[in-house]
Amino acid sequence: MRHISLTSICSALLCGAAQGAWAQGEGVPAPREAPLVFVSPRPVAAGETPAPTEIRNLAQAIRLVYWSNPSLLAQRATVRSSDNRYPAARAAYGLTLSAEGSHAYQRDRFNTLLGWAGNQGWASTASAILNQPLFTFGRSAGGERVALAQVAFARDTLRLVETQILLDTINSYIAVIRDREAVVIAQENLGLLDRQLNESRARYEVRDITDSDWRQIETRVELGRAQLLLAEGQLSGSEAQFVQLVGVRPGELTPPVELVVPFTSIEQAYDLGDSHSPVIRAAQSREKISRASTTALRAEFGPRVDLRGTASYGTVSSYSNDLRSTQLRGEVVLSMPLLDGNLRLSRLREAEEANASDWRLIDQSVRETHATIGSSWQQLVLTRKSLVNYSRAVEAARQAYNGAVEQEIAGDRTKLDVLDLARDLLNVRIGYISAQANEYIFRAALLAAIDGLNASQLVPDIQRYDPTDHFDKVRGRGDLPLITDRLSGLDRITGGDISTDRPVRDAVAAVRLAPAAPMPLPE
Repeated sequence: MRHISLTSICSALLCGAAQGAWAQGEGVPAPREAPLVFVSPRPVAAGETPAPTEIRNLAQAIRLVYWSNPSLLAQRATVRSSDNRYPAARAAYGLTLSAEGSHAYQRDRFNTLLGWAGNQGWASTASAILNQPLFTFGRSAGGERVALAQVAFARDTLRLVETQILLDTINSYIAVIRDREAVVIAQENLGLLDRQLNESRARYEVRDITDSDWRQIETRVELGRAQLLLAEGQLSGSEAQFVQLVGVRPGELTPPVELVVPFTSIEQAYDLGDSHSPVIRAAQSREKISRASTTALRAEFGPRVDLRGTASYGTVSSYSNDLRSTQLRGEVVLSMPLLDGNLRLSRLREAEEANASDWRLIDQSVRETHATIGSSWQQLVLTRKSLVNYSRAVEAARQAYNGAVEQEIAGDRTKLDVLDLARDLLNVRIGYISAQANEYIFRAALLAAIDGLNASQLVPDIQRYDPTDHFDKVRGRGDLPLITDRLSGLDRITGGDISTDRPVRDAVAAVRLAPAAPMPLPE
């Protein structure tokens, strides 16, 4: 029997005992064994494109999903959209210029001792106001911090979406391989039952078996046909899910790429999850947004200093355009909000509670990550161990069936005994391929929980999408050379730090699931 390691998927998941054993025994066909031999496929050459009509290996599927999945493309667009919030926030440090012009008719009447008198006429005016913030006591810096936090959150959400889509693609790929093999097994089982039915028909016609025996055989044959139909239905669902994710039909699928688990204990998995989990990282980024918003709202209680210039051109009289006047004015303006009906305080309290909520959601993300790691680890280890038992069970069931066939010919077994053993063999083989598929899926889920599942690992030569490229293009739009950076540095003096991650406050988050039978993953 071949031993299957966790660090080398390229070794066969089916044990060697399953190879060729079907060729032994009377009337037993040679089925397709080793349905999930997980080996590394041929490396994809640079510039090679996926087949336009069908997918043949996991590398093709990953490559196509990575650059064409609508959900992933939509999230990338969301990231690019959020990038523009940073230059928008930096615009608060820049100059603002507003202009206004009017051509107005005015008529005034007033009462005098001699009666009513007044003036009327048309007059034109124009004015321009230039304003440069000097120091906003953290208002502008707060907006800048919020924008940066939103950009970081969008990127972490993109990483989370990418991981989930890649995991779904792997699951769908493995499901198609598993369900196709299940159909083959169901077909072989039905063929075996049909042969039993044909052999028994002749015996029934000469009354060598009873009507009850004949009906039992018919029951098993019809059940075998129903099982085949159900297996084909399951396969249709798996292929439909594959097309939904990948966008192309699955062809003759080759064994999937190797997935290497870079640790040997569950404690290492927990430590990696705490520092790299996409779920935790996204929760931390979301908390930084509300923390930055709280800081920005606190700055609204302070003063601000602006440099303002005003130019106006108008008429001496508001009733005539005959005489003109101009005015230039420069001033340093210190403004301070005093009363606003409790508006600022209410908004601040709202932001503080929102931040408290986001902080608690970090604790929840840690719980979720630990649950995923613990569950995937336990199921992976136990499934690995069960593969050995399944391999032995397949071989034992096969030998039991072959022996029962011979004993039935000799008259020591009934036809019902043979059919019972055929059913056992079918169930064991289906369980075996399901365990093989689950072993790979649990491995992928474990890697996804620690941010170890990405396109570069699955397809080393794939062209990666870098979200920083677009940000670098737009980050400096609208900045005034030298001025913007200096004003930003000055305004940040009064702001708080949002770059550090908040600590986990949940006591339960520190509780980690220990393996039922502590053991490293098999070498």
